[in-house]
Amino acid sequence: MPTGHENHDISLDDAAEMTARFRGTITPGNKIGGFFGRDAIKAILDQSGCVGIRYYYGLDANNKPVLILVGVKTDNEDQYEERLAELSLPCPDYCATDNPLNNG
Repeated sequence: MPTGHENHDISLDDAAEMTARFRGTITPGNKIGGFFGRDAIKAILDQSGCVGIRYYYGLDANNKPVLILVGVKTDNEDQYEERLAELSLPCPDYCATDNPLNNG
């Protein structure tokens, strides 16, 4: 069961390799990432009993990939009846300057 103290560390080299492999599977110009603001993430994490965030893959109305964020309690259950997040700002257009994670 989740505790909220799981180790999710990854090296930059491993992360860059994974994102490069993903970019190699898509057509140029397709979404390679997205941005979620602090307030959206904090609102999920501030829910009573929330120990982390789970994501689900989805497709928007234009069949573009999205991530749906939902809080998770210590019993491993989703807090789906409370706060959810999607509507991330897509990259591209809202990308960081070139770095090992988005242009390697």
